[in-house]
Formats: sequence, C-alpha cells, structure tokens
Amino acid sequence: MGRWEVLLETRDEAEFRDCLRRLREAGIDESLIRIDTLCGRLAQPTTYRLSRFVAGPDGRTA
Repeated sequence: MGRWEVLLETRDEAEFRDCLRRLREAGIDESLIRIDTLCGRLAQPTTYRLSRFVAGPDGRTA
C-alpha cells in the first residue's frame, strides 16, 4: 500500500537531471523512484516527471 508522490515536473532536462542527482547523493533507494518522460510530440514540449513511492500509513509498500 502506498502512493506515488510527484517531486518534480519540468520541461527543463537539466533541472530534472540535477534533481535526480541530488536524490542519488542523498541515498534515496532508487527502486522507489519513478521517472516519466511525457512526450508531447509536435503539439507540446516534452515534460519530465520525477516521483517517489511513499509507503502507506502502516509503513507497508505492498
């Protein structure tokens, strides 16, 4: 049980990579990190989303 919490959503790839680097340096378990690249094709620019899994109230993840 748990949910995905969005940490960052940006169109700036450098900002996205910097946030990901800081998470890694902080020792965040990478299996709890989700990276989404939302491709807008010609209609909208690409957006990068970085999310972290947050356990439910009982601390369980499944």
